[in-house]
Amino acid sequence: MSRDSVKNIPTLIRRTIFQAISFSVLAAFVLSFSYTYVYQYQQKAIHVQNLGELLASNASSPDGANLVARQVSSLLEDDPTLQSILFYSTDQPISDANQTAIGRISSDWYNALFSDSISFNYPVTSRYLSGSSTQRDNTVLQLTPETVNNEMDTAESSSQTATPNALVGYINITLDIHKLRWQWVYINLLSWFATICIPIFIGWFVLRKLNQPTKDLTELVKVCDVVIDNPELQHLPVIQQKFYFQELLKVKKTLVVLFDRLQAAQKDYQALADFELQLHNKDLSLDMQRSNFQSMITHELKTSLNAISGGLQLLDNQYLNDEQKDTLAIIRKGSQHLEFTLEQIIQLNKIEKGQVALSLNEFNPLQMIADLLLEFEPVAKKKGLDLVSRVHHTGYMLEGDTTKIQQILTTLINNAIKFTENGQVVIESQLTHLNESMRWQVHIIDTGIGIEDIYFEDIFLPFFQVDSSQTREYEGIGVGLSVIKQIAQLIGASIEVSSDLGVGSHFVVTMPLRQRYQSQQQSLLQGINILYCHQDETGFEVETLQRFGANVTCHQHAQLVLDHLAEKEVAMVMFAEEVPPERVERLAKRIREHETTYRTLLIYCYPPDEERYLDDFEPGLKAAGVDYCHSATRDPRVLSRLLSKWLY
Repeated sequence: MSRDSVKNIPTLIRRTIFQAISFSVLAAFVLSFSYTYVYQYQQKAIHVQNLGELLASNASSPDGANLVARQVSSLLEDDPTLQSILFYSTDQPISDANQTAIGRISSDWYNALFSDSISFNYPVTSRYLSGSSTQRDNTVLQLTPETVNNEMDTAESSSQTATPNALVGYINITLDIHKLRWQWVYINLLSWFATICIPIFIGWFVLRKLNQPTKDLTELVKVCDVVIDNPELQHLPVIQQKFYFQELLKVKKTLVVLFDRLQAAQKDYQALADFELQLHNKDLSLDMQRSNFQSMITHELKTSLNAISGGLQLLDNQYLNDEQKDTLAIIRKGSQHLEFTLEQIIQLNKIEKGQVALSLNEFNPLQMIADLLLEFEPVAKKKGLDLVSRVHHTGYMLEGDTTKIQQILTTLINNAIKFTENGQVVIESQLTHLNESMRWQVHIIDTGIGIEDIYFEDIFLPFFQVDSSQTREYEGIGVGLSVIKQIAQLIGASIEVSSDLGVGSHFVVTMPLRQRYQSQQQSLLQGINILYCHQDETGFEVETLQRFGANVTCHQHAQLVLDHLAEKEVAMVMFAEEVPPERVERLAKRIREHETTYRTLLIYCYPPDEERYLDDFEPGLKAAGVDYCHSATRDPRVLSRLLSKWLY
């Protein structure tokens, strides 16, 4: 039985019982036919042998003719399986005449199963009849009184002297096997019927008993179907069971327990989701508070620092002695260090807010390396270090944000010199040509104090320092590497580090750049009026739109946006990423309400870190009339493709 043919347990039970009944009936029939029928044939053959011997004995007597004739007539009338009874008149013995099929098992099987008829011969002898004086022809006679009397008279007239027990012929009895088979069928028909009915009744009884657990199984299956078809099911349906089998009760109990566990797991999952949402809201709140605190503290510190710098500039024109000049130099150095630190914190805050834009221009990497060497060579010589350059390429004109690239390399070279007391600092530059761009890889290798491998990831975290004690030998608050790491991510670059403590460090900066950037986007938005709605300050989008040729007008307040739309037709209104979705939704509704003669394209560029909450605010913005919502991008090529899709 194939595995696919059985669909469920009741079907398997019914098929198994049907096969068992069929096999039982077939086995009973074969056994009955092969045993009882052959046995009946053997008994019939023995009966025929007895009849033949009786007839031969009676035919041998002088007055047995009438008796034999009556016996033959009676036998043929009473037994339809006897086809004929004949007398062969001959004095020649028939070979193997006395060797009948009785006792030969193989002949019995073959004759009973495959023969149409079979004959048995029995010799007739008499001391009153002689076949020696006259040779008699073989004749076949029906055994009637007249034929017997005539045969005996002929024998007496032929010879008056008889030889005892002389052979006068053979009695032949032919058995009709076809009729014997049908007779056996009629006799065994009732037993056959019983043979068939009894297994059927037994199978029905067994099936009735086995249907009891299958009914409970069917109820369990129905409940399983309900659970599968209803994912939001809160309560398990009632499982109806009638016979209470122990195994099925355990299955039912297990199903109930698993469903309850699933419900409990769903509740726990929902609680975790709610808790995660609360944590996210708290994180957003804390990030906002931290950002506001950084903005406030840097603003206040920078204001005070400006006052200090102004006072130091006033003192430059005063007549000071050497001691006062040294004191003033110390104050100026501290002021410059503090100003540099504040600039790093401000830049880090802007990067986290997404307010740092890319400014692409052409530059020569060979020239940039030369400028860096010229800048840091005096510092390295002052510490007794060798500043070595290894450039493996010629001059090329590449496209990139030179300010940010230079800031990354400057910070890494400055750190290498700062943390190296003796030895050398190596700057190695390599260019690799790719299909449509070039990869610029810069290695900064020093022989400084090195970094333990457990801190490779932590050194790029804001305000992290390997040596956090207050008596550190090296100055800094741990912001520089964090800033350049985020700047590198902004321009699509990567920074890798490897180091051995006490041996030195190896930083690798890999930057994908384009060779001779040929912008075809300068006329993309030529003559198109765009209104840019922002909250704090304009950023990358405005510069890029203007570079694409658009006439960009910036407004912060909603009423100014509506007034501008009422006075002048604009093709697109773009909402900056710092504008909250709720404000965008309200302003979009008001813009759509005041539209009369033309429809303005509304675009909202949401912050990239809000991508996972897009499903929460996008439907409301779409309903308010915002045409497209997309994550804010700093890549001009991506923005140009999006503008082409939205406007054209």
